[in-house]
Amino acid sequence: MADSRRGTIVLLCGLPGSGKTTTAKGLAQDRRAVRLCPDEWIAFLGGDFFDDAVRERVEELQWRLARDITLAGGIAIIESGHWLKSDRDAKRDWARGHGVGIELVVLDVPIDERWLRLAARNAAPGPTSVPLTLEVLQSYEGLFQLPDAEEQRLFDRSPGDAGST
Repeated sequence: MADSRRGTIVLLCGLPGSGKTTTAKGLAQDRRAVRLCPDEWIAFLGGDFFDDAVRERVEELQWRLARDITLAGGIAIIESGHWLKSDRDAKRDWARGHGVGIELVVLDVPIDERWLRLAARNAAPGPTSVPLTLEVLQSYEGLFQLPDAEEQRLFDRSPGDAGST
């Protein structure tokens, strides 16, 4: 259990179109949390959404900020997708080592539904919309390591989880 003087990190886990930003916005409002969205920062900086080096630097900066927020007692929501188990493990290990709560919100949405959402977004793009094709979306399927039930049990329960206290 996290030290009451420490905060909580909420990791959003899902592929494009799974609802990470929508979920994060709702959680941020409900829990008075800081939401960290890499796509928004990349857009603001005028970067290329598909430049891996830029994305890695933005995500590292957001991770540092999330640690500072939680060590000061706040809640940080990181919506970078957390596709890799090794990334989720490293963040959970850091949180456990620093008395910070760590939650995982998994958004497992079928590709057909995600493509419908992304196609609609592509038709009316906003300033932070990442333009994706169906081919690119399909290529991500093999890269995503969906957390199984055993991994999910290693994280704290969110206040809204069924059966949580």
